[in-house]
Amino acid sequence: MTERHVVIIGSGPAGYTAAIYAARANLQPVVIAGSVTAGGELMNTTDVENFPGFPEGVQGPDLMESMRAQAERFGAEVVYDDVTELRMNPGAHGITTALGTEYTARAVILATGSAYRELGLPNEKALSGHGVSWCATCDGFFFKDQEIAVVGGGDSAIEEATFLTRFASKVTLIHRRQELRASQAMQDRAKADPKLEFLLDSEVAEIHGEDALTGLTVRSTATGETSELPVTGLFVAIGSDPRTELFKDALEIRPDGYLAVDGRSSRTTVPGIFAAGDVIDPIYRQAITAAGSGCVAATDAEHYLASLNDKES
Repeated sequence: MTERHVVIIGSGPAGYTAAIYAARANLQPVVIAGSVTAGGELMNTTDVENFPGFPEGVQGPDLMESMRAQAERFGAEVVYDDVTELRMNPGAHGITTALGTEYTARAVILATGSAYRELGLPNEKALSGHGVSWCATCDGFFFKDQEIAVVGGGDSAIEEATFLTRFASKVTLIHRRQELRASQAMQDRAKADPKLEFLLDSEVAEIHGEDALTGLTVRSTATGETSELPVTGLFVAIGSDPRTELFKDALEIRPDGYLAVDGRSSRTTVPGIFAAGDVIDPIYRQAITAAGSGCVAATDAEHYLASLNDKES
């Protein structure tokens, strides 16, 4: 049994930033980063050009490696393991990992993130960062004067499509139903955009390209007929799923599936359990906002531990 002041579950910008702040506060945190997913979604991202401090941009894995090294410099311990059980007991939370390590922690920071939903097609993963993306804010700039497609029919898809018309010469929105799910106001704005076209009752059947995306095969959901769509960019906007399986039965989950916290803080409904990053944020989902959220969680955990010490004194 290993006793810790703070255990951080998950890595990525939120987890590593929380580790930096907690380590600098002399809390000696351990980061259970994941055996496969260490570093989070940015490990699958190529150029990151909107993270402050990198005027020439930075590769996603390089940014995560720098954050990890910075956390370790101040005394954080990073463990490449997976949490299989979290037992919530204020003052002595219990954690079990896949490799059989047992921790008790006075404070736990949940930075488990979320995962973009995928189409599940061959080539989708292979061309990630080479024409296929899940984030218009992150990657739209790279598609100046190109023809691209967006898949989805909700508010997020419409928002991404209209945002991308700032850069692309043409954006085609592909939705498998005749009716969009987005609000009427969002639909009206999108239909008034001259660069945006709609391909309804349609779905992406194939993604083409070897080193880069070259086009799509689109299938009609009404007739089954297929056609080719020559695009160099594909943005998948069919939602995301927060990674809450570990604690969804013990903590309050909002109606949208994301973990609930108290206002602008990182406090969950269980004392000593804090949360940061995309697991609590369905809106912004940026590396910089996740990093800021990690700072908040570490600061809240530090104050919580100080209050425990005061009570014990």
